Amino acid sequence: MLSPAEAQERASALVQRAQMAGADAGDAIFIADASEGVSVRLGLLEDVERSESEHIGLRVFVGRRSASIGSTDLSDAALAELADRAVAMARAAPEDQYAGLAPEDRLLRGPGPDLQLAEAEEPSPRALRDLAEQAEEAARAVPGVTNSEGGSASASQAVVALATSHGFAGSYRGTSRSISAAVLAGEGAAMQRDYGWRQARYLADLITPQEIGRIAGQRAVARLNPGRMKSGPMPVVLDPRVGGSLLSHLAGAIGGFAVSRRASFLLDKLEAQLFDSAITIVDDPHRLRGARSKPFDGEGLPTARRDLVAGGKLTGWLLDSASARQLGLAPTGHAARGASGAPGPAPTNMHLAAGSVSPAALIADITDGVYITEFIGQGVNGLTGDYSRGASGFRIQGGEITTAVAEFTVAGNLIDMFAALTPADDLEWHRSVNVPTIRVDGMMVAGD
Repeated sequence: MLSPAEAQERASALVQRAQMAGADAGDAIFIADASEGVSVRLGLLEDVERSESEHIGLRVFVGRRSASIGSTDLSDAALAELADRAVAMARAAPEDQYAGLAPEDRLLRGPGPDLQLAEAEEPSPRALRDLAEQAEEAARAVPGVTNSEGGSASASQAVVALATSHGFAGSYRGTSRSISAAVLAGEGAAMQRDYGWRQARYLADLITPQEIGRIAGQRAVARLNPGRMKSGPMPVVLDPRVGGSLLSHLAGAIGGFAVSRRASFLLDKLEAQLFDSAITIVDDPHRLRGARSKPFDGEGLPTARRDLVAGGKLTGWLLDSASARQLGLAPTGHAARGASGAPGPAPTNMHLAAGSVSPAALIADITDGVYITEFIGQGVNGLTGDYSRGASGFRIQGGEITTAVAEFTVAGNLIDMFAALTPADDLEWHRSVNVPTIRVDGMMVAGD
């Protein structure tokens, strides 16, 4: 795999080739990934995997016409052919008045911030196997666990480089480590499955494999013998591992792609009071060792921390350059892209700021409600905000989490849900979207 400096040079060289082939402007992105993973089951080695990939993508502009193309062949001859083909494709494409690179005066100049994205040493296959074994052993040791789907541990590293024809060139390296375990509890048709999982940039930032295994086992056992919910309106409490989905729906609705096409349920809600005045929702691409932290966006613009919701009010949109032009606004540094194709707006590390009460206090006054630990299916209309999803979890009775429940649906509208949202104080920091326990009053539950 190329080093960040080598990848940056290769991307810059491809842009120069495209200009020589007749492009008026262009950019190139290089993405490489190498990963290794070890899986065990019932204490025995089950699989060892290693994969590597390198891909370079080129986007060119001929006037207001553009085309994107990519290749995994990084040889000089292949890149020269890639540039020629991209220019030919652009000349045949329809005009797009919003096409173009990011504004030159907004490009990141100089080195970006050091976000501590890469761990220096890669764990050995033996070390990964030990972690996987420890996680599965701890999960299987939980009373009530009857079988295992296995434990796993993986380590990966990635290199990203971007170069544009109007003066930007940058690159960075990142690493990722993960540990998981999945087990079964009960017997026959009553069997239940659950898992424990953690991922971080650095191995030292993970909780222990024993704790991950205990989480998997305890969750699986707790799900045994689920009952059914009665239908009706009631408070719904979301476990942190599923509550982040509400922020993902918010991000989709404020993305420039949806807003510019008038396909968002938040279209007329800019600066509106969507949440309680105590609510703050943050997007922070500069979080040290964050899962989606990055020094520059997919168009070479600097990234920066931003309150998407402040005092409960929506502060603005997530914009790449194309959607910003359509809306007559400035890009916000949220362009994201893969190894091929044009950029599109997306958040980085999102979090809902912690509230002031504990999870126990949050549910203490709930006479009859439900605590959700898993959603099933999607069922969210991005145009209207209508929300309906299958779920499972636990019944709340008399202010306490009690028996497992399954096969019910929760429904509402995201506008109403945002207004009725209350966070607890147990914010976690190991996902790309981090939230505390969340309570939403007045949702409709459909069960028996």
